Amino acid sequence: MSPSGPSIPTVYLVDDEDVLRDALAWLLRSRRLLSEGYASAEAFEAMLDKRPAGWTQRDPCCLLLDVRMPGMSGLALFDRLIERGLIEQMPVIFLTGHADVPTAVSAVKRGAFDFVEKPFSDNALVDRVEQALAHSAGVLAARRGVELVQRRLAELTERERDVMRLVIEGRPNKLIADELDISVRTVEVHRSRVFEKMDVKSAVELANLLRDLRL
Repeated sequence: MSPSGPSIPTVYLVDDEDVLRDALAWLLRSRRLLSEGYASAEAFEAMLDKRPAGWTQRDPCCLLLDVRMPGMSGLALFDRLIERGLIEQMPVIFLTGHADVPTAVSAVKRGAFDFVEKPFSDNALVDRVEQALAHSAGVLAARRGVELVQRRLAELTERERDVMRLVIEGRPNKLIADELDISVRTVEVHRSRVFEKMDVKSAVELANLLRDLRL
């Protein structure tokens, strides 16, 4: 879920052929998927450039990208997306002619989600689009989870962080009290506050939470 309501997946279509973009948009609408079309890689990148500083992707999306286009090629745009760190949250499916298959395979090895050879099966293409959107949703959900835990960590006092670190190491309250030169009762209070702020019930749950999110 995005902060303002249910997430709205979007499929970006970047292809210089108007007829193909229109056909893809119709196909996606038939499966209740929204799309935005761009006639060139430059136009798509211009859209990205207009996003305000600090903007972050909140809704799932993916990109259907033609390999060969006048001006900037699909491969060049893909390289730009890699530089922007976008291809995990915005999976790229290349649309390719037979001659471009080796190039598309190489792109997949560099992180593209998949490639679909023209002419393609409508159902197979939309199935892959839905899988790409599911991948994007998973990436964004994981990021929101990390952001939430980071906000919770930021609310801890320095002493609560000290206690949390030793709790995660498996130290009993008595040893924590000795190391921090505070009373066992004070350790218990800090431990309770840490669990409450981090929304966990046990030291094991806390350790697993931070480990799973690599924090």
